[in-house]
Amino acid sequence: MKNAVVLLSGGLDSATVLAMAKEQGFKCYALSVDYGQRHHAELAASKRVADILGAQEHRVINIDLTAFGGSSLTDNQIAVPEKEGVGIPSTYVPARNTIMLSLALAWAEVLHAQDIFFGVNAVDYSGYPDCRPEYVSAFERMSNLATKAAVEGTPLTLHAPLLYLSKAEIIREGVRLGVDYAMTVSCYQADEEGRACGRCDSCRLRRDGFNAADVPDATRYVVR
Repeated sequence: MKNAVVLLSGGLDSATVLAMAKEQGFKCYALSVDYGQRHHAELAASKRVADILGAQEHRVINIDLTAFGGSSLTDNQIAVPEKEGVGIPSTYVPARNTIMLSLALAWAEVLHAQDIFFGVNAVDYSGYPDCRPEYVSAFERMSNLATKAAVEGTPLTLHAPLLYLSKAEIIREGVRLGVDYAMTVSCYQADEEGRACGRCDSCRLRRDGFNAADVPDATRYVVR
């Protein structure tokens, strides 16, 4: 079995990606990042997901992005939007995916892993610039320029298996793989118990996905 690092937020998408990597025969090392996010309950969810889906190991790295703010997820003075807007929303966290992937890259080198999985999506998403196919390709190229492993002949592959799937297709794939979505947290302002607000953009995309997939929505909501 080959080692792989899987970025695991605790949400619906990353749980599906972990299940997909496991099905492909990888020994999965799950990595979550506590960056000071408003929806801190997702970190408890990531532990549940890693345990239930059989990750080889699960680590949580602390990086305090509240020091910079600039996002409604890292600055409590900025409200999480509850209506669909135009352009890139305030829930975009500056450089978040780049930081997380860099941490995953470092661990992958230590583990002698040639594969990193993460759950970005360019179909049903909020318009974040670091979820685009061009970004995925660029980070993989950079990784293979910047690491000792790649320079010595062991290149890295960055897997984004959800990139071109709709939320409904992701959910159907997860159901096929036996993912219990009740254990995941996607809401941008989930309470301490992990209950979703039902109003933010992430909740809307998740709910619409379950409806389109014709799969019962097991999400726990504060208000329906």
